[in-house]
Amino acid sequence: MTSVVDVSVRSDVGAVRHVNEDSMLAADPVFVVADGMGGHARGDVASQTAVETLARVLPGGALPTPDEVVAAIDEANAAVRALSGADESGIAVAGTTLTGVIRVGDPESGDERWMVVNVGDSRVYLWDGRALTQLSVDHSAVQELVDAGLITEAQAAVHPERNVITRALGAEDLVDTDTMLLPQRGRQTFLVCSDGLTKELSDERIARILADSMGDDPADALVTAAIEAGGRDNVTVVVVESVTGEADTASAETQDRVAESRSLEDTRPRG
Repeated sequence: MTSVVDVSVRSDVGAVRHVNEDSMLAADPVFVVADGMGGHARGDVASQTAVETLARVLPGGALPTPDEVVAAIDEANAAVRALSGADESGIAVAGTTLTGVIRVGDPESGDERWMVVNVGDSRVYLWDGRALTQLSVDHSAVQELVDAGLITEAQAAVHPERNVITRALGAEDLVDTDTMLLPQRGRQTFLVCSDGLTKELSDERIARILADSMGDDPADALVTAAIEAGGRDNVTVVVVESVTGEADTASAETQDRVAESRSLEDTRPRG
């Protein structure tokens, strides 16, 4: 049996922008962040619509199945898609990222798992008390260049197309959602964040802040650090701590569990 023992959340407009286009949902079993597409119409409404749809379709109580989660994201995509329309300037497209972790149940075995979901370039990390492991893969133009070996991670951070994402809710009639299933064991801590955090702070800096702030308010510490580093974008952070069985069973085997989870990965192209 898994229990969510602590959830730390904070969303901030940042130091530069005037509207917060980020939204989040942190209500067991759903912990997600949505980042409205900057420069597009109704980005703030798009992110709110996405999380409100998930809250309605995946309420607390019985855990959803993985298929039900994918269907809920499809429904959120349709809701965001419906926001797009024409005005005097032409076609206005509403869009948002959607990334997070959701507790799901296997209808056959009855086992509970964590399901990582991702559309866009917001991120999910696993924190084991020492190391930070990125679980999601950015859907961005620069990530495709990095994967192709054409640029380095350092070059990606300053690339002129670093803000271009290749997938988003609302962009197409069908959404292509990445999913991954993780076994629930021991103590697990997930960090879900918009790119307003990762564009200001390196993974190493994020790990140091988590190490110093766990047990206090890690989301607040991370957002504060991102704003102090420039805060050029909205910043949203959700930190989820859970315990399965005895807390003492959490150990140095976390990284091995991540490797094992790769064999359970289920990435589903949609369309």
